[in-house]
Amino acid sequence: MARIGIFGGSFNPIHVGHIALARQLLGLARLDEILFVVSPLNPFKKQATDLMDDNYRLALVEMALQEEPKMKASDVEFHLPKPSYMWRTLEHLSLSRPDDKFVLIIGADNWLAFNRWAHYEEILNHYELAVYPRPGYPVDTTSLPANVHVYSTMLFPENSTEIRRRLAAGVSIHGLVPLKIEAELYKNKTQ
Repeated sequence: MARIGIFGGSFNPIHVGHIALARQLLGLARLDEILFVVSPLNPFKKQATDLMDDNYRLALVEMALQEEPKMKASDVEFHLPKPSYMWRTLEHLSLSRPDDKFVLIIGADNWLAFNRWAHYEEILNHYELAVYPRPGYPVDTTSLPANVHVYSTMLFPENSTEIRRRLAAGVSIHGLVPLKIEAELYKNKTQ
């Protein structure tokens, strides 16, 4: 039975912090693989107006993970009803891969708002959660359910919103995204 981390997100765009975090969680959470599940419509970001095309974001994630054998891009949510609710994604993956154990990877900000997620009790009842720290979102580890684990990963300052802002303003994004992604984003900006 493989332990598969499910790292959902808009990845608008993917950046070096996403990949570095995943590298750490592979070891800390004893994961065999991490699926980067590209979300076409996050229910908490329905009003987003600057979301890059779904297939373009997926292609960027695939490109960024080419040298990461234990990380893969997934378009599973492209084929499920919108908005993209994680309980549906986990249920679909569990049915299609019954021999694997899925571990949901979320930030501390999402953990603190987890009771607002659709079918959050179902997720808690059937899946392990790997929570990583986010600045300004302290998690009380003394009262967590047994299947929720907080991992002390490094904090990464990169965020996709800032990368998009810098790109639009013509400011360098060097070092914030993998080099292949940087070249692709600059190329796409000039087209």
